[in-house]
Amino acid sequence: MDANRRIEQALDTAVAHLEAPGAPPRLAEALRYAVFPGGHRIRPRLCLSVARACGDDDPAASDAAAAAIELLHCASLVHDDLPCFDDAPLRRGQPSVHAAFGEPLAVLAGDALIVSAFETLARGAARSPKRLAALVGLVARAAGSPAGIAAGQAWESEPNVALTEYQQAKTGALFAAATVTGAAAAGAPSLPWRLLGECLGEAYQVADDLRDVACRQEEVGKPVGRDSTLGRPNAAALLGMGGALARLRRLVREAIEVIPDCPGAETLRAEIEAQTRLFLPASLARELA
Repeated sequence: MDANRRIEQALDTAVAHLEAPGAPPRLAEALRYAVFPGGHRIRPRLCLSVARACGDDDPAASDAAAAAIELLHCASLVHDDLPCFDDAPLRRGQPSVHAAFGEPLAVLAGDALIVSAFETLARGAARSPKRLAALVGLVARAAGSPAGIAAGQAWESEPNVALTEYQQAKTGALFAAATVTGAAAAGAPSLPWRLLGECLGEAYQVADDLRDVACRQEEVGKPVGRDSTLGRPNAAALLGMGGALARLRRLVREAIEVIPDCPGAETLRAEIEAQTRLFLPASLARELA
């Protein structure tokens, strides 16, 4: 089964548990709406790519890790779009969860998806308690504070924040989690894989900053120009378009260079090069080449 089918199947199973009899119907509807249809699924694909490079001897565990990372990502989008944060009416080309279901259900949907990430891990990696313990710790680090996505969101409420520190928590945390959990799910040491995720996370954030400055809403499926409106750090605004593109190229090169020795290293390099092309829409990708 290819990576996309594995990811969608694992996510569908996770959401089906949230829709079990007894669930509030509108919450169940909001949860599925928040997860499907997805975007490029870059983070879970990265997780599975690393797991395969390390042998992927327990596909149930790696599928669970990939799904958990994407569930956290979807939760972060639901919360990020809320009126108390970005107040974004669109996400992935359709009304954001709070716009479609109301703010209370959006808060609860985001919370439920975070919990579901850990439940998904527990089901998928139960046969290997040592791996499960490692995976829970790695995912928790990515979700909370001091350097997870909760901290990344919180930095937006601080009067001053360094661009790199903000980006590492807001975006880099889940990319780092994708690489380390992919390795851990396959029984490999996770620590050597963190730098790869951090480089890719920073690269993705630079790409997102470029999209916010240079793209139209129709291209990216969400409001643009939000960083300027909300006074947020933005690499393209700070470095200029040329500087931001140069930084993005450098980060992708560094990511490929820091891939640890593993059985599937060459294949993984090719997969990362292909996946990073999805960071930008076609109009900007031409500038990156």
